[in-house]
Amino acid sequence: MELVLENRALIATLLGILARFVLILRVRMHAFAALLLVAIFSALAAGMAPKLAFDTVQKGMGGTLGFIAPVIGLGALFGAILEASGAVQAWAQKVSRWASVGKQRWAMGGLGLVAATPVFFDVALIILMPFIAALSSRTGRLALVFGLPLCAGLAVGHAFIPPTPGPIAIAELIGADLGWVIVFGAVTGLVSVAIAGPLLSWALDRSGNMPGQIEARAERKVNPEETPRVSFGLAGALIALPLILILLGTLGQLMLPSGLFRDTVTVIGHPFSALLIASGVTYVLLAPKTTSDRNRLGETLTRAFEPTGLVILVTGAGGAFKQVLVDTGAGAQLAEGILSFGFSPILAGFSLALLVRLAQGSATVAMITAAGLAAPIVAAANLSAPELGLVTIAIAAGASGFSHVNDSGFWLVSRLFQINEAETLRTWTLSTGLIAITGLISVLLLSLLV
Repeated sequence: MELVLENRALIATLLGILARFVLILRVRMHAFAALLLVAIFSALAAGMAPKLAFDTVQKGMGGTLGFIAPVIGLGALFGAILEASGAVQAWAQKVSRWASVGKQRWAMGGLGLVAATPVFFDVALIILMPFIAALSSRTGRLALVFGLPLCAGLAVGHAFIPPTPGPIAIAELIGADLGWVIVFGAVTGLVSVAIAGPLLSWALDRSGNMPGQIEARAERKVNPEETPRVSFGLAGALIALPLILILLGTLGQLMLPSGLFRDTVTVIGHPFSALLIASGVTYVLLAPKTTSDRNRLGETLTRAFEPTGLVILVTGAGGAFKQVLVDTGAGAQLAEGILSFGFSPILAGFSLALLVRLAQGSATVAMITAAGLAAPIVAAANLSAPELGLVTIAIAAGASGFSHVNDSGFWLVSRLFQINEAETLRTWTLSTGLIAITGLISVLLLSLLV
């Protein structure tokens, strides 16, 4: 009995984690409601007074969203302006005209990595499907030959590289610097896309195991031959602008002496400022000229902000649960237990994210849940800024792994490329599994250098 009382907070937390899976998987409760309910239950079960329990939940949610909500909102705004202006389509048209099928595979992987940075996975895939269909028709090759590299790039860009919500949420929950996250996300992302995209597509195509049809479904009417309104170079520069500004801010704090110049670079490189500047510059340079263009921008903004509300609420609930772990002391006990078994923060974060991903499907929810659980482990390990960046990517890699039938992305790929469940498992699920494994191996190798 005494042992139970000593570990009451930890037991309450473990029961809360179990309850979370039951509520999401069996009861089919919405992730936001389940996360918030479990946070409250865990706090009360750990012995907190009711008022203190709700104060803890409020502090955790508010503290997390103070940073997350503006960044996710600004990221959605930036992505919507890029989408409405045709910047993503400009890149697609450029790479779709490259000569050989081999080059086009690699180009589509790179396009996916770039396109998913400002735009959500499903939106980017739907936008780019007409270009996949055109490539397939032009070359006489199966649509998935080009589509699988594109999807791999989109999955990696969505999970590994800010300003997408997932890596931003992880970084905030575990205290990582976004500059390091961008650096390590880009390095590991390039390797993961190469293996899970073009190389896997080549292997499946060469062995005769690539399924699908020549004609893929294009759910938006876009003419791939139409002259783009934005040049390839300008589109690329605008997409890269916020990432460059954030990196400059990180490097400035590390390398510049104290003073006005360092303060200026820090202000410009803060994620709030970087995304505001990028959105403003993009709008000024690509401002809609006609009424139809302005209407399109308005519709795109409305559509872009719809999923951000869900992401913000789920992230806030994840922050509330993290705060319960901290204030009850359960997080410290959990961290001590995991570290005593020899699990490094990188392996712990990856494993937790992969388990949640396999259980409930959503990569974003998996990233947020795993980051909340890993936060006390990370805190106990006393990691440096680069190491925190690597843990962020490890969690993102785990949350990207082995998409299957409980993931909406699985069914989107299946429907758009007109392949059945078994074919989707041996292509898309295999690709996302390679993303996770390659991402983890890359992070472990990089950890030897920092």
